[in-house]
Amino acid sequence: MIDVSVVVVTWNSAAEIEGCLRSVLAQRGALRQEVLVVDNASGDGTAALVREHFPEVTLIANDDNRGFAAGNNQAFARARGRYVLCLNPDTVVVDRAIERCVEYADQHPRIGVLGCQVWRDEQRIQRTCFAFPGPWSLLQIALGMHRLAPRSRLLGSAELGFWDRRSARDVDVVTGMFMLVRREALAAVGPMDEDYFVYAEEADWCFRMWRAGWVCSFWPGARIVHLDGGGKSTRQIRVRMFVQQQKSLVLWNRKNRGRWAGLCARAIFSASMAVRGMWWMVRAVAGGGAAARDRRRCAFAALRYHLFGIEPEEGLPAAPRPAVSRPAAAKNPVLHD
Repeated sequence: MIDVSVVVVTWNSAAEIEGCLRSVLAQRGALRQEVLVVDNASGDGTAALVREHFPEVTLIANDDNRGFAAGNNQAFARARGRYVLCLNPDTVVVDRAIERCVEYADQHPRIGVLGCQVWRDEQRIQRTCFAFPGPWSLLQIALGMHRLAPRSRLLGSAELGFWDRRSARDVDVVTGMFMLVRREALAAVGPMDEDYFVYAEEADWCFRMWRAGWVCSFWPGARIVHLDGGGKSTRQIRVRMFVQQQKSLVLWNRKNRGRWAGLCARAIFSASMAVRGMWWMVRAVAGGGAAARDRRRCAFAALRYHLFGIEPEEGLPAAPRPAVSRPAAAKNPVLHD
């Protein structure tokens, strides 16, 4: 039987996917693995690159951008491994990370989802794994509490700033750039919720895992490298992704905390975007340059969405308006890259 099915969802990822796949194939160790790439209608030749240079990889080439959750679900339906691994295309696997995580998960049968260390470079560990993005977590982010007191267990709890990611611990949310998921947990909980076009789908998934009795855990005994700390493909459409992230977090609260939590999340974002938009407008007028104008544009686009439901037109085709019925079982990265 195959040990692990590595799943990589791409969108305009030609610059990163080759390094990612080469590292996955080179670092397999004794694992019996398969690799599946789901390309969401990239315009930069990502699918052609994978098809030409990696014939051993199963390629699913979509005719349109179906989103992150739907792309993963396509691969899950074809995956044969005891585990499935969701992996970002802008990552590099080092030191047999996948094999080590499979071995660790085999020794801990209650773990449904496992994450590992993510390094930005040789010196810095990236903050992955977060608390569930309920209203208190969103308020911390909106007011900057997590920056004022990052190590506080009260004010820095959203990003778990009190924890250096050098020790193993159970966590609310394992970040989606590296999620090793046990086959039995996937079968019990079901695939990702496709109401989330992108962002917060792993929060929803982990919430459902916990509710079904599985453990979501982080283990520092394996590591990957995240090449630039953020997906190039999402930066290409910055405004739309900025709004989409908030949209997904509001949806998470409506689904998993109830209607009032959803309204509270929307109110938090509306107030914070109004203040930030005005601040960056002043900065832009005062000579803040392109960065200030970019932040102003993002803030006001988000405010328009929260107040009037107006979607930004930049970049991706609009995803269908999601239904908000509760899943049978229920789970975030708080504002991950």
